[in-house]
Order: sequence, then C-alpha cells, then structure tokens
Amino acid sequence: MPYSPESLQAFVEAAALGSFSAAARRLRKTQSTVSTAIAHLEADLGMVLFDRSGRYPQLTDAGRQVLGHAQEILAADARLQQLSVRLSAPVEPRLTVVFSDVYQLDPAQRVLQRFAEAFPEIELEWLDAEGRDVLELVDAGRAGLGLLPRQAQYPDALVAQPLAHHSELAVYVASEHPLAQAGVRAAAQLARHRQVRLSAQ
Repeated sequence: MPYSPESLQAFVEAAALGSFSAAARRLRKTQSTVSTAIAHLEADLGMVLFDRSGRYPQLTDAGRQVLGHAQEILAADARLQQLSVRLSAPVEPRLTVVFSDVYQLDPAQRVLQRFAEAFPEIELEWLDAEGRDVLELVDAGRAGLGLLPRQAQYPDALVAQPLAHHSELAVYVASEHPLAQAGVRAAAQLARHRQVRLSAQ
C-alpha cells in the first residue's frame, strides 16, 4: 500500500516524543497536519498505531511492531537521498589513497571511521608505500591522493600541498652499541655509523 515519507516521519516523531503536538513542533508543522498524516498512515496500513484514549497517545502493540520498520524505511530514504546527491555531483565512487610508511593509522582507526561517516557510499582503498614510491603511484594514476614527507622536487604533473601534520620517528639501538651511551647527542652522531637503507631505485 502507498504511504508517504511525511506520514512515516510524523509517526516516528510522535512515537519518540509521546505527543502529536511535540512532533508537530519538531517537524515545524501544525498539530492537525501531524494528526492527519498519522491517520492516513493508519488507514493505508489498515491498523491502529496509537491508543488515543488517554491524555497522551500510546503506541499499540501493532504500532510498536510497525515503528522499527518505519525507522528503517526513513533511514534507507535518507541514504538514497545522500547517494543521489553524490551521484549528481562530481564525486568519484572510489578513492585510492597511498600513505608513506612513515605515517601510521591510530589504533582506533578514527580517520577511517570519520571518512565512512562523511562518505558512506565512497569505496576507500588504502595503500602503503616507501618514500618516492608514493609519488610514482599517484603520478601513474594508481592512487588519487598521496601523503609523504616533504620532498625537494615533485613530478611536474602533480600538485603538492603542505599539511599541518606532525610525525615522530624514534631510533633504537642495542644496549652495547656506542650510540646507547651518547644520550641526547646520539642524533648528531648518526652519520658516523653504517646506514642500511631501503631504496626503490
């Protein structure tokens, strides 16, 4: 049977607030409009959703069962509207980002959670790479966005934008290593010791 989103919204708000007048204030409508919308929904469904015999309307057994379904329909309608906006706007359905291995996600993955909340319809692919490999992946079109430490030069086809992001690195040495006794001067003495580096060259 056909029923309008307005009728479902009026029903859900009235059930949540326990009052047709309170639902009307929340929806910025008149009480008679809300009452009529709920009455139409009851007629469409062929059941009574509220017991109106008391001072405040109370959900009937049928109303309590219908409530969950109504909330699901409204949530799906909201998601569909969000999707239609994104599809009509120049927003890609999939985003690939590549991060230098210098940067690590926080254990709670709050960045990913915030992205999912803001863009629930966009598929996110997360890549890790070393140093200038990040630039090569973006330059080749494999990723749309990359994050890496500041470089002396960037490929001409790429646009680089500095970010206010702070990253810390730590150096660990064996207890018997000479640097272990250097204390705060250890960083200045690193150049005197053999370095083993990973390189994509």
